[in-house]
Amino acid sequence: MATHGSSRQATALRDPFKSMAKPKKPAEKPKEKAVIQLGEHSRYQIKSGWLAGTFVARAFPKPPTKARGMIAEATGATEEAAIAALHEVIDARETRRNEERRSDSENGVDVPSVEEYVEAVRQVTLSGPQRAMLKALSLAGDEGMTDARMANAAGYKSKSSANKSFMATGHLIAEYLSSEAEGGAAPDAADGTALLGFRAETDEGKDDLGNWILHPELRLAVRQVL
Repeated sequence: MATHGSSRQATALRDPFKSMAKPKKPAEKPKEKAVIQLGEHSRYQIKSGWLAGTFVARAFPKPPTKARGMIAEATGATEEAAIAALHEVIDARETRRNEERRSDSENGVDVPSVEEYVEAVRQVTLSGPQRAMLKALSLAGDEGMTDARMANAAGYKSKSSANKSFMATGHLIAEYLSSEAEGGAAPDAADGTALLGFRAETDEGKDDLGNWILHPELRLAVRQVL
C-alpha cells in the first residue's frame, strides 16, 4: 500500500506544464525584394527603384565598361519623377562641362577638363598598346615624343601603325565625350588626334613632323587612371 501511495504522490508532484507543447512563433513574411528598373540617358546607365523609403534614380557607367562607381543621383515623389530629376542633373552637368572646356589655339578644338578625360579614359575600351602610348606621352610632358619613340613605347613595329592606333584612341574618347573636332581647324582635327593633343612646331619644313604632345588635361587624367 505504501508503494501505491508513493506513486500517486509522485504523479501529483510532476510539473503539469512540461507536457504542454510550446506555442510556435508565427512565421515571418518573406521580405519583398526591391525591383530595380534599368534605363539609359546620354552615355549612362540609369537604375531606379524604391530605396530606404523614397524613390531613387542613379546614373552609372554603361556596360560593357569595367568602370564602377555612381555618377549622379536624384530622388522624387514617384519613380518617374526621380528619373526625370536625374536626367536634369545629367544634362546640367554636361552643359557645365562644355562651357568649362578650354579653347585650344593649336588645333582649334575645345579641350575637355581633367574630370572629363578621367571619366572617358576609365570607360572607353583601350588596347594594351594604346594605354602604353598614353602613359608614355603623359610622362613626356611638354617635350612630347617622336613617332618612332611613341611606336617603340607601345610595341609597334612601324610608325604608321602607332599613328593609326593613336588616331583610333582619339576617336574613342571623342565619341564618348560627344566631341566633334572641327575638320578645317587644323590638319590633326579630322583624324581624331585633336582631342588628344597636337604636333610640336618645327623649323625643319613641312616634311619633318614635330613631336606628339598630349594636352595637359589629358596628361593629368592618364596619370590618375592608367
